[in-house]
Amino acid sequence: MLNLSLADVARWTGGRLHGASDTTVASVSIDTRTLAAGALFVALRGERHDGHAFAAAARDAGAAALLVERELDVVLPQVVVADAQAALGDLARALRLRGRAKVVGITPDYATAIRSASPALANASNDDLSSMRAVGVTDGTEVITSPFTFVASANAAVYERAKPVFADIDPVTLNLDPEAARAAITDRTSAIEPVHIFGYPADMPAFEAMGLPLVEDAAEGLGGRHYDGPMIGARGNPAIFGFYPNKQLATGEGGMLTMGDPDMKVMVDSERNQGRAPNMDWLDHDRLGFNYRLSDIACAVGIAQMGRLDDMLSARAQVAAWYYEALAELERERGLQLPCGDGARHDGDQRGWFVFTIQVPHDGPSRDDVINALRARGVSAKPYLPAVHLMSYYQDTFGYREGMFPVAEDIAARSLALPFFPQMTQSQVARVATTLTDILT
Repeated sequence: MLNLSLADVARWTGGRLHGASDTTVASVSIDTRTLAAGALFVALRGERHDGHAFAAAARDAGAAALLVERELDVVLPQVVVADAQAALGDLARALRLRGRAKVVGITPDYATAIRSASPALANASNDDLSSMRAVGVTDGTEVITSPFTFVASANAAVYERAKPVFADIDPVTLNLDPEAARAAITDRTSAIEPVHIFGYPADMPAFEAMGLPLVEDAAEGLGGRHYDGPMIGARGNPAIFGFYPNKQLATGEGGMLTMGDPDMKVMVDSERNQGRAPNMDWLDHDRLGFNYRLSDIACAVGIAQMGRLDDMLSARAQVAAWYYEALAELERERGLQLPCGDGARHDGDQRGWFVFTIQVPHDGPSRDDVINALRARGVSAKPYLPAVHLMSYYQDTFGYREGMFPVAEDIAARSLALPFFPQMTQSQVARVATTLTDILT
């Protein structure tokens, strides 16, 4: 929850709020992920409202989030009034979010918008659609994936009553290590799920050479490119993208599944829409389906960002470049581990910048101590990411234990995300770097 400053509201709505001051509206707390579409539209119409009325409108309309990109204060809003303005006249085109597919080099006929990234991975719980099932994942089979990822990657296999089989990660790219994955293959392996962690492309040619079905977790990979040419998500394997508030393109909640199989496209389109028949007749439902449609408003906000997506990706890359420069001495003198640069394993690999994560040195303060020290000095940071196999559910259910994947465990124990968002300035990066230097030296 956020105690909303009227000045913040005015800034985030392009200064269209009249009478804003620096006074905090102590009586109005608004979820930072759902500062409301209704309130934004009130501001867009140019109607005069005092600050308290505007905040109340935001509270009351909180189900339709448009101001996003503020997760745990590590990132800031990237969806702006211009997006909502464009959205108002774009609902028809938004229904399929067709423009989005062009970014990853796939015809719109092979991309489906859904209400979150998780539904694209699996089926069987309250909010999951089935790329896993489409490639043959079912009861008693195994899916090989990374232990260093967001938990949804592993959950996708569990939803299909399959076992997630973890394999260790590459210490440089932090992606699933192809050789470790190969060693984990058994006669029960039904799929491999590489994760493009933090936007860096997994070694898909190596995984494709293994001859097993692949499902790509590209939730963080928008804008990345493989060394052999295709952009992340454009190889024809089912690949999921996320439009959660902290992603490169944000619709509040939402996601997309890209694929190269027209039959899979027909299945996904039907299952996300209550099992509706291929002709999409309103009352003809020929399979069990779900309500996983992405809302018109969310689609419209995504469409509106498409025109400036290249600029947003470039802005993220610029912030990353500033971080590399500002933290170079800590990397050189203290052993701070920075994100690997483009071409770390293969010339031509290119990251789609999602977050800027670092790993603290082994011989200094712990990751958690560093985070606490940063926060005490006014710099937000968060652990990113924990090792999935050490989460209590995966230990209790599948018997995973500490020591099984030492590279992932070491990286997870030392990894944290620094503030990172497209509007970040070089002086803000410098402040973060100076603060971190004071803590580590």
